[in-house]
Amino acid sequence: MGFLKKFMEDSDESNTDISNNEDGFYTVSKEEALKEADKTGNKMILLEPRAYSESQQIADHLKARNSVVVNLKRVTSDQAKRIIDFLSGCIYAIGGNIETLGVGIYLCTPKNVNVQGKITDDSDKNKDNKDSDEIDW
Repeated sequence: MGFLKKFMEDSDESNTDISNNEDGFYTVSKEEALKEADKTGNKMILLEPRAYSESQQIADHLKARNSVVVNLKRVTSDQAKRIIDFLSGCIYAIGGNIETLGVGIYLCTPKNVNVQGKITDDSDKNKDNKDSDEIDW
């Protein structure tokens, strides 16, 4: 009986140690969390380049394993095309992915980020409606 009592006391102590560790995990300060994010590259960066020359900054964020949302509405269509071409090459080199979020808005992710789901565009709906109107029953 003494052995069973000793075993139960030891297991109670180990349970309190685990709960203390879990509490410690959730009580990380904001500064410590930001430092950890810097180490692991778990940031989401939002950028609105105004010139092609800012595309290197986007590539640097991707190389640091940060996800980047790029809004190209402040550049000309020619500059936007050049930026997308440059970013496509960068993303290919790092094994990442690029997704269209909307007109002129792109999500660029490094290899360590999985993107799930799909955003439909209004033009896709109009295209589907036109296709269905053209079918004769």
